[in-house]
Amino acid sequence: MPHIPILNDGTPLSELINHDTREVAMRTLSDEQIYQVEMKKIFAKTWVFLGHETEIPNSGDFLVRDMGSDSVLVTRDKDGDIHVALNVCPHRGMKISTHDSGNTPIHTCIYHGWAFKPNGDFVGAPADKECMHGKMMTKQQLGLKKARVAEYGGLIFATWNIEGPSFEEFLGDAKWYFDTLWCRTIEGMEVLGPPQRFVIRANWKTACEQSASDGFHTMTLHRWLGEVGPYAKKPDEEGKGGDLSPEMYGSEVWTDHGHTMRCIDLDRKIRRITGKDPSALSAREKLELLPPPGITPEMVPQLLERFSDEQLELMSWRPPQVGNFFPNGLFEFIYLPQPDGTVVGAMALHAYIPKGPDKLEFVNWILAEKDTPPELKAKMLRQSVQLLGTSGMVEQDDSDTWPHQTIVAKGAMSADITLKYQACYETKPPSWPGPGHVGDGFTKDDTQWQWWQYWYELMTA
Repeated sequence: MPHIPILNDGTPLSELINHDTREVAMRTLSDEQIYQVEMKKIFAKTWVFLGHETEIPNSGDFLVRDMGSDSVLVTRDKDGDIHVALNVCPHRGMKISTHDSGNTPIHTCIYHGWAFKPNGDFVGAPADKECMHGKMMTKQQLGLKKARVAEYGGLIFATWNIEGPSFEEFLGDAKWYFDTLWCRTIEGMEVLGPPQRFVIRANWKTACEQSASDGFHTMTLHRWLGEVGPYAKKPDEEGKGGDLSPEMYGSEVWTDHGHTMRCIDLDRKIRRITGKDPSALSAREKLELLPPPGITPEMVPQLLERFSDEQLELMSWRPPQVGNFFPNGLFEFIYLPQPDGTVVGAMALHAYIPKGPDKLEFVNWILAEKDTPPELKAKMLRQSVQLLGTSGMVEQDDSDTWPHQTIVAKGAMSADITLKYQACYETKPPSWPGPGHVGDGFTKDDTQWQWWQYWYELMTA
């Protein structure tokens, strides 16, 4: 049976979501009580993305990251294993580490000197012979609170839900698609430097519901993308596509656990770049002519070895370009046109870290395959930062709207205004190679509505 939280003014959470008309009250973007419930029922229960394993390549390396409102240590021990533990000393509640990152074989609390291994086990206190830690609890009982960890394609996820669903169960149907993004090569990916970070005065959900593959905002908020330089959209051979970007058409996928993606139609790009008819080409030929973002032609044989025919069809026809990890991650695998007619791939990951009902931290990673030539990595990094970084042209557009939504949501009248997700797909692709729920044609709201549906499921669990 669902458990419906009752807000302090007596309003049941269920009244803020209208499942029949697909509406969400704006109050959800500002309410302090809703935020506190989210920290317990979403960020303490789901798998949360924390970083990339190449950020901590050596024994003793560590990061300080956040799982919702909790600070955690992400560490690598001497055996190479990765651990995630609460960054709170069990003695008197001091943060174990006040640094963003570093390297140490032992984590020592600066308050009273209690020490812990990278895996969170309690080593001891300074006055060990005098039994500073007492005799009421064993050393095994005094370790840091440990999270459950999953490594996937180099990405690090963790959850406090020790007995809950596995990471593969959490990904569900999305894994079939995500494998084509994160598990493409033998050597895998690496981060191109530490992530960029900045704070926005906005509720975390304003960024994350947009990250659930919202397509409509690209027509207005990012309109310049279709008008400027190599990004300008040119009419296709039928004279269409000049006013509306071809990326507005394609397929969108949504899964039961709120993971979504927008899959763009590559046929126009292949025809424009190569002059060849895509329908006359095999998946292999198309991948060689226009490799996925971040993949060079030399890496294509690895794709052919690792993926099924159906996955290769997707990668060469309608690959995921943008999408999300529920609850607070966004990925971008984008084809960046160059002035000379070539294409450079950009791969970025964003996490929107809750810092209160009206504050989030925007964290941005730029990635590349480890086998990518150094000169291409440098080009990918520069252009990705310029376009997708914290001061990038695209992200400046997005981060301008979220604070306005958050402020409006606090108004006496505005709180009851609803976010509407009423544009529904009515068609599916005639032939679709992968699992999940799929819509075809002009972008719609189904992906974001599914994000809210899973949010509601967790909030009332």
